[in-house]
Amino acid sequence: MKAAVFREFGPPNVLKLEDVPAPEAGRGNVVIKILAAGINRLEHFIRNGDITRDLKLPHVLGSDAAGEIAAIGAGVTGFEIGERVVPMPGYPLDPKHADFAPMSAAPSYAIGGIVQWGTYAQYIEIPAGWVLKDDTGLSAPEMATLPMVLVTGVRAVRTVGQVKSGDRVLVHAGASGTGSMNIQIAKALGAVVATTVDSDDKAAFAGKVGADLVIDVRKTNFVEAVRDWTGGNGVDVVIDNLGGDVLQGSIDAARVGGTIVTMGFVVGNDATIKVREFFFAHKTLRGTLMGDVEDFRWGLAQVKQRRIKPLLDRAFPLGRAASAHDAVARNAVAGNVVLLPWE
Repeated sequence: MKAAVFREFGPPNVLKLEDVPAPEAGRGNVVIKILAAGINRLEHFIRNGDITRDLKLPHVLGSDAAGEIAAIGAGVTGFEIGERVVPMPGYPLDPKHADFAPMSAAPSYAIGGIVQWGTYAQYIEIPAGWVLKDDTGLSAPEMATLPMVLVTGVRAVRTVGQVKSGDRVLVHAGASGTGSMNIQIAKALGAVVATTVDSDDKAAFAGKVGADLVIDVRKTNFVEAVRDWTGGNGVDVVIDNLGGDVLQGSIDAARVGGTIVTMGFVVGNDATIKVREFFFAHKTLRGTLMGDVEDFRWGLAQVKQRRIKPLLDRAFPLGRAASAHDAVARNAVAGNVVLLPWE
């Protein structure tokens, strides 16, 4: 089969299209023919060697996919050849941890395409228990934009942030794949949403996604904008996928007793906060990583009802994975990018 492979850490052009052995369906597993594979910013950092260099090379990236059942292993029931499916973007590799809660804290938990080869390929083998049926009616490229951003967003906004109808919520980076999904999830829950962007095009995109207030951080201090928007009170919940020196601003933008959910470090891994102002205002800082199967099921139900929509920027043939990664690295996308393994 064909796969986008890298044999050394480095810039996007280390990704090359190669022939590699196709997987077979072992006991308890299925093989999925990948019709489209999503690209996440995390994979840019992995390819670059910023996350870990403890990977056995060559390696195939990718956690997100939309596809169909190509082979069924012994002991697997409930699936049919050709059936449309979508795998969880991460899961515990040890079956003994299948019921661990939260799932992403399980000792053997791994995001797809890190410990094992991922979805930048024509086929992938997945334990059947981590494969969900796709009855959303979306095209494969649309579906492939969703898994990681949807499951992490539902976990951050609904489960950890506990956003509810009427809440005022600040979502950072509203034109990014993660940010735009977080806006949609918050809106599906009935919240009123502000978001940050850093260009005119991204501002227009975030508005179309559903943000009620779009803050261009080139022109406006987002903390001041949020305070003006809330009559000086601050928002109920902040969803922060940026980290770094943005985190203190996120804390400042939350109301007394408000919640800040941290779910990323695009700006930086290290942050300094003003502790006194944090606990004097009774604020809560909560961390989250990936969601559980139930988070994914809830999200897919919203997608099926068209309350949450895929945000597909463009699709690249698998052989142009390097170009796709370059676009993501340069922030030259609005929404999500996918690879098409059969083009």
